[in-house]
Amino acid sequence: MAKQALILIDIQNDYFPGGKWPLDGVDAAADKTAQVLQAFRQAGDAVIHVRHEFTSEDAPFFTPGSEGAHLHAKAVNEANEPVVLKHVVNAFRGTDLRALLEQRAITEVVVVGNMSHMCIDAVVRAAADLGYKVTLLHDACATRGLEFNGQVIPAAQVHGAYMASLAFAYADVVSTAEYLKAQAAAA
Repeated sequence: MAKQALILIDIQNDYFPGGKWPLDGVDAAADKTAQVLQAFRQAGDAVIHVRHEFTSEDAPFFTPGSEGAHLHAKAVNEANEPVVLKHVVNAFRGTDLRALLEQRAITEVVVVGNMSHMCIDAVVRAAADLGYKVTLLHDACATRGLEFNGQVIPAAQVHGAYMASLAFAYADVVSTAEYLKAQAAAA
């Protein structure tokens, strides 16, 4: 049987209301994350948290050692759940994420977290390129609106475009409810 791990990406205080870089729908996404996190813990499956910290004090968010850079209360790690610290968008680059997956003989990863158009996109593509089977829970991810060439792109459109792109060739993109239902049926 395949061994799976839940990878939680950047579920940190600065992305929540009151933080330095709040995302659209982040509370609802974190509630979905909490559901899947509980299911992984109950099943005894691997859980790995990833936390971003910039290296500069003048960073727009996730400044070193700040409360905003801490994991959010809805997705705090337990003692047996490693936290990977990253300083760039891709959680595999310059970290021990791949080694942690290899140590646990993981072949499949389930990804949740923030931001859909940056760190989620990067980790899903990297994991697939490294040979992992990737499942992305679209409603357990959040992002924010963007601007390009004078055009404002609402967060829902940014999120949808990235989910569609990743579903095309990199991941099975499903809802949290669909994923949990499939896991229950397989148990």
